[in-house]
Amino acid sequence: TRFFLELSRADRSPRTWCISYLWVTNPMPKGKKGKNKAAPAKKAPIDKTPEGKKKDVQSSPIPDAYYPSYVEAAWYEWWEKCGFFKPDFKHKDEVTDFKEKFIMVIPPPNVTGTLHLGHTLMCAIEDTITRWHRMQGKKTLWLPGTDHAGIATQSVVEKKLMREKKLRRQDLGREKFLEEVWKWKEQSGSHICRQLRRLGSSCDWSREAFTMDKQLNVAVKEAFCRMYNKGLIYRKARLVNWSCKLQTAISDIEVDKIDIEKPKMIKIPNHDKEVEFGVLHKFRYKMKGDSKRSIIVATTRIETMLGDVAVAVHPSDERYKDLVGKELEHPFIKDRKMKVITDDVLVDPKFGTGAVKITPAHDPNDFECGMRHKLVFINILNDDGTMNENAGPYKGMKRFEVRSKIIKDLKNLDLYEGKEVNKMVLGFCSRSGDVIEPIIRPQWWVDCTDMARRSVEAVDKGDLEILPKSHLSTWDFFMKNIQPWCISRQLWWGHRIPAYFITVEGYKPTESELLKAEREGYKVGSDADANFWVAARDEKEAQTLACSRFKDYDPASISLRQDDDVLDTWFSSGLFPFSTMGWPEETPDFKEFFPGHLLETGHDILFFWVARMVMMSLELTDKLPFKTVFLHAMVRDKLGRKMSKSRGNVVDPIHVMEGVSLQVLLDKIQKGNLAKAEHKTAMEAQKKDFPKGIPECGADALRYGLMTYMKQGKSINLDINVVVSCRHFCNKLWNATKFALSMFSKDFKVPNTSAWAVATKDEIKDESVGMSEVDKWILAKLYRATKDCNEGFEKWELANVADACRRFWLNEFCDYYLEMVKPIMYGKDSTEEQKVAVQRTLYICIDGGLRLLHPLMPFVTEELYQRIPGRDHSPEAFDSIMLARYPHPKASARWEDAQIEVLMEKAIKVIGEIRSLKARVGMQNKDKPPCYLYVQSESGADIGRLSEAIKAMANISDVKISSDQKKIPKGCLLAVCGEYEVSLPIEGFVDLPKLCVGYEKKMDDAVNQAADLKAKMSKPNYMTKTPEAIKQKNSSKLEGFNVSAKSYEESLKMFLGMMSVESRKRLHESKIATAKAGVAKSSADVKKLTDQIPAKEDPKYKKLMHKIEPKLKKAKMLLNKFQKRLATLEAMS
Repeated sequence: TRFFLELSRADRSPRTWCISYLWVTNPMPKGKKGKNKAAPAKKAPIDKTPEGKKKDVQSSPIPDAYYPSYVEAAWYEWWEKCGFFKPDFKHKDEVTDFKEKFIMVIPPPNVTGTLHLGHTLMCAIEDTITRWHRMQGKKTLWLPGTDHAGIATQSVVEKKLMREKKLRRQDLGREKFLEEVWKWKEQSGSHICRQLRRLGSSCDWSREAFTMDKQLNVAVKEAFCRMYNKGLIYRKARLVNWSCKLQTAISDIEVDKIDIEKPKMIKIPNHDKEVEFGVLHKFRYKMKGDSKRSIIVATTRIETMLGDVAVAVHPSDERYKDLVGKELEHPFIKDRKMKVITDDVLVDPKFGTGAVKITPAHDPNDFECGMRHKLVFINILNDDGTMNENAGPYKGMKRFEVRSKIIKDLKNLDLYEGKEVNKMVLGFCSRSGDVIEPIIRPQWWVDCTDMARRSVEAVDKGDLEILPKSHLSTWDFFMKNIQPWCISRQLWWGHRIPAYFITVEGYKPTESELLKAEREGYKVGSDADANFWVAARDEKEAQTLACSRFKDYDPASISLRQDDDVLDTWFSSGLFPFSTMGWPEETPDFKEFFPGHLLETGHDILFFWVARMVMMSLELTDKLPFKTVFLHAMVRDKLGRKMSKSRGNVVDPIHVMEGVSLQVLLDKIQKGNLAKAEHKTAMEAQKKDFPKGIPECGADALRYGLMTYMKQGKSINLDINVVVSCRHFCNKLWNATKFALSMFSKDFKVPNTSAWAVATKDEIKDESVGMSEVDKWILAKLYRATKDCNEGFEKWELANVADACRRFWLNEFCDYYLEMVKPIMYGKDSTEEQKVAVQRTLYICIDGGLRLLHPLMPFVTEELYQRIPGRDHSPEAFDSIMLARYPHPKASARWEDAQIEVLMEKAIKVIGEIRSLKARVGMQNKDKPPCYLYVQSESGADIGRLSEAIKAMANISDVKISSDQKKIPKGCLLAVCGEYEVSLPIEGFVDLPKLCVGYEKKMDDAVNQAADLKAKMSKPNYMTKTPEAIKQKNSSKLEGFNVSAKSYEESLKMFLGMMSVESRKRLHESKIATAKAGVAKSSADVKKLTDQIPAKEDPKYKKLMHKIEPKLKKAKMLLNKFQKRLATLEAMS
């Protein structure tokens, strides 16, 4: 519709214009000859600026079009070298100390990582917000860093060692292996930081932190020791998520939970055969001493029965009342003590058999049950997933091999009751693909209860704000139901736990120690005994603490061993906001930049990271780490599906920025880590989504495109075509600025007023000299955009900021203002004063518009900002748009003019109606009829203030406003537009007879199409056999044909009414002549074909009739049509 409304502005006829547009969007396939040939794509100019130097935009003309690779070159290196990202870099107009600050730390991406769309969205949001604050004159720090990513990094280096040297980490030993990890980190660990730079991230890289830096390690040790000494960190045997492949505990966020709807065979690491999941196995336990009685239980993990210590029933269940307290017989471990217990928390008597097997050491629910009933906790698994000595005859076997063996053995004992389908949720290790095993083992834990309470209070009191507020319920749920946090990881890469195990030679436990150990299931003096552990910053301190604790023993008999485990990555990340500022020391950075103002991250780590930062900061510094938490959505594909390599819907941001062919996308799938079985699905998806690859869009378009999605809730369903359209926006911005720059004369003087500085009375007076109504309107729109952008930032509605910028640049400045001022700048009747006013307004709009857009699109705005008059273009100049003031509504409030905005809105609608009327009758671009506006109110006549703008945009000769309908000539096309009646004379501009013939043909076509479709819909069985969707579609089409026919008929009557009697008579006679000619020709065709029909006895009769009959039928139909037409016309005479 918008293209069609622009027809009158094109230099070609509407039909030619549309065909040209279709040619551009659907070029002729290769191999087909055509008059038009697609022009070869122009190559982007190459920027030759030395690294770190300012781009010279004056020595060469501005390129004809927008090329992302050229525009985005050189600027970032110059920004960084000049130190613009540092908080102490002052604006050129700053004469005093900074009055306000803005501090934010980046959510540190994994050092192993490469840029994905989640990082890109994070970067786009955070850099946009940072640049806005910097342009407001604040002392701004956005601190970057990377996370050591314990499991991920160790896994990468282990695979590298095996691939290159055929070595395991155990072959090297801990110290040599860590040397390899650090070597890898130095060589490859900064890749993602380079990619963040590519996106334009204005971080202070001089403060870049790595969570394994020496200073951050000091902070980790200090935090651990303080929390240990306060009793918040303790050692205890509890259930953990165990990865048998990696042989470590992992956090909940590293567990991928998959719904199993029906029985499914799954390949498990270190197992040769696939394993069945999604089934419930039933088997019987016999009562000890009474083999005739038994109790049936069910489980999805039948191998865990080797760790069973009880069967629980509900206390009110009459079926098992006589069995409660009695012992059970384990079929494979004869000395295992088991009994029937009651539990009203775990057991639902209505579910299944009403009896539940209890494996406290391998199930979270059973663990809680075991704690309630003080049951024995029996671990049956080794670290690698094989069975240990507690598994009896199955010792040494792999866990899933045991599953099938136990089923077989239970069947032999006649104890297996079969299996049934069971929907379940299965947890997989996100790093190894292994099925997670809940295992009980001694670990270090954090008691988060009090810290969580303080964190909830901070939100409730309004000291900490979480946005969007829809996430508050998630926050409250996690924090009010918080569990102990396991911080041990059985890895080598990471912060080694600053805890030391004490061995005391000849130690004699007390009776109370023995009782406690028996009650909690450990041996005195063993690894699980917390009394034999101390936390210390170094071994010397640990030795002192150990001797103090066991002061009754000779210090020579006391030895230490530091824990081999490392801390959970989230522990060091939880300290990031203040450890990066120098804590625990009171450094200058800590005093000035802590606490921060904002934490922006994905909502998926609200609990795993954000909550832990808040808790640890409150505990260790007694301060909140930031005032606001802003959570962004998760990026999904355009269909709302999670992006995954197997689906083939993963989009590499670098491909979007730099462009990529389909072949490269397919090659990447084949050469990547994706299983070969999934290649076909992934490649087909890529071919469907990107049949021609992905065009080069640039960082600006990608950032802006993501910002436009910020209205969506917890998911962003990203369509790459939206990013492509944003690249077109960049091109429009480029061309509009280039065109506007051509309007500035050599002696142009930069105006004293702007959108960011409050003007004096004299400056306002000078600014208004020669200003037209159109100038006033565009400045009012600039004020509106400024207000909307600032409100969008303040309310965290970044999509509204993007919309306001796009609306101003495209819909207002480009589409209307530039077109409206052309007659002033290039017209002969314009005064010099008017031209100067236009130039002044253009400058203010371009300067202000680029500043508004800069936080979202840093590169193209810098490039264009450096090209507008008034900039210091010398290589030494520090004149950058990122240091320019951001437009403010208080400064531009003088342009607020609701009246002119309303008036222009009316004018734009009138322009649209005029264009529509001209297009309706096929008026050429050269045709410039006058336009009459009939108004009934005095206020309606105010539109005359914009008559010149209407003339320019609607391509008409004059706008005549009247409140007297008698003054409006007859023979006009009419349209009602709000309070206006638009009349457009067409006499002398349109061939009415020809127009009538065309509309009559359109009407006939619509009537015939409606008749054909109606006949089709009237056939027998149509209503019963036709699908409902097709019937609805046909009904809509029929209604459309009828509406079109009616519309054409009314238009035809109107056009005929505009013609004189003589003209209508000549047109009627012309139609009769045409009909007679048609009858004559069709009659001749019928006779000619009839004469060709041979006698039926002719052997070629059938063959000839097969060719002649269709032609004869068509000729007779045409003859019948023309005869009816002629009869109708003669009757009308």
